[in-house]
Amino acid sequence: MRLLKADPAAAKGWYAGPWNSDLTLSVGYANAGIDEPHLHARLTEIYLVARGTACIRVEAQTIDLAPGDMLVVEPGEAHTFLESSPGYFHFVIHTGEAAHPDKVMVARVRLGL
Repeated sequence: MRLLKADPAAAKGWYAGPWNSDLTLSVGYANAGIDEPHLHARLTEIYLVARGTACIRVEAQTIDLAPGDMLVVEPGEAHTFLESSPGYFHFVIHTGEAAHPDKVMVARVRLGL
């Protein structure tokens, strides 16, 4: 058994993954939506919104997120957060061919921004 807690002073962090367990996925969190346009070539990213609201862009679509929402971003889909409310918090799961992040930065123009 292992209990891990989010650090409220950190913008985001990771709880568990292949680097510290036998898990074939990675589990993390974020205290804010980070504006960093990127995609993952081999992994699926799953966001589970626990608190607050956020606006995220996936390719050319803008999506509003609220508590209880789950967003699945498939491999190759460029995405970035545009904004998030004070007190925002989400969990994130990386799964797929590579549970370690395989982040590829993309130009904002790819997202129509």
